[in-house]
Amino acid sequence: MQINKVGIDISVLVGRSSLAMHQLLRMGRGAVIPLTASPNDPVWVLANNHPIARGEISLDEDKISVEIVGPANVHDYFAGA
Repeated sequence: MQINKVGIDISVLVGRSSLAMHQLLRMGRGAVIPLTASPNDPVWVLANNHPIARGEISLDEDKISVEIVGPANVHDYFAGA
């Protein structure tokens, strides 16, 4: 078995929001969805939609990156849903 050929989707969850369906359907281009996060809050790093780490957003000129700061606590992740 070759592990280097296994595909994994990595995503970063910046914040969450709850909207009523009618609000979502009325949104158009340029709509803003408020998040429950502030700029300095840690973000979740997900592998195949499973939390694996916590990170911090880092801005360096025109590049955005995520610095891993620790492991994810799955219970905290699902408590925020």
